[in-house]
Amino acid sequence: MHEDVQNYYGKVLQQTDDLKTNACCTSSSLPRHVKVALANVHDEVLSRYYGCGLIAPQLLENMHIMDLGSGSGRDCYVLSQWVGENGRILGVDMTEEQLAVALKHEQYHCDKFGYSNKNTEFRLGYIEKLDELDLPDNSFDIIVSNCVINLSPDKEAVLKEAFRLLKPGGELYFSDVYSDRRVPDELVNDPVLYGECLSGALYWNDFENLAKKVGFLDPRLVEDDVITIENEAVQNKIGHIGFYSATYRLFKIEGLEPFCEDYGQAVIYRGGILNSEEHFVLDKHHLIEKGKVFPVCGNTWLMLHETRFKTHFEFIGSFENHYGIFGDCGTTLPFDQLVISDDSSGGCC
Repeated sequence: MHEDVQNYYGKVLQQTDDLKTNACCTSSSLPRHVKVALANVHDEVLSRYYGCGLIAPQLLENMHIMDLGSGSGRDCYVLSQWVGENGRILGVDMTEEQLAVALKHEQYHCDKFGYSNKNTEFRLGYIEKLDELDLPDNSFDIIVSNCVINLSPDKEAVLKEAFRLLKPGGELYFSDVYSDRRVPDELVNDPVLYGECLSGALYWNDFENLAKKVGFLDPRLVEDDVITIENEAVQNKIGHIGFYSATYRLFKIEGLEPFCEDYGQAVIYRGGILNSEEHFVLDKHHLIEKGKVFPVCGNTWLMLHETRFKTHFEFIGSFENHYGIFGDCGTTLPFDQLVISDDSSGGCC
């Protein structure tokens, strides 16, 4: 599988337009600060982009970040601007042709951003074998990835390594492709479907359980979108399965619980986070307005209190009293659903 992916991304795909589906395509409706940052990235780097989401977590100044499957370096060079000259970006990719593009333009971006020294580094490696790169435990504030984990044959190893390498309070913030059911093996083994980021996609519930297994106990969905394949040959093979592009954030925090529990807590956002002046978005269900008391579950309280976001919030309450489950904390499909068929027969009881 590694050889198939290396061949697909190193030799078959030469530019974004070579993709056969829109699974690895980010929406054009980007925030202004992202468009400004992208405008500073070299055209050759942009032309070799194959992502499916937007990697733009908040509050990045001076952070140490690793990009899993960094490809030609597009996201690394965007993040390089946001962490500043004192921050650090490490890109890891297994495709030599993609890494060559990223390395070719390191000095260009250093000069473009006005840095006296580059803050990026690119290394050849497999994202499920990060232990081979001699990276110390607890060494990164944030780990990102853009439509790459689905391409790994050992997704559990990727998540385990990410958990090991993150500092306490750090997060894995990444976009990827997910399916609404498990993909049959015969489709997983199709090199084109796999390379197009479809057949390697995890069933969403398997992903959430896997994340919890390695220590990320409360995966938070930030945003999602339905993937429309728009290729008749591919649609005929795999169109009976629903696919979604989704961004998750997974925090490495002690004390998180498997479900959202109510301890009568609340937070108040003080503001002060760049590009989030009037409200802070933690995830799809938590848009926190500045200056307003916002009730939260115990996990959300910890995600703000034990992370880089702490100084931008006031915290109300403690863990002394427990009031049961917090709101509607279920296990149904979290994404905005795509209706594949008009057949509504059947059900469960």
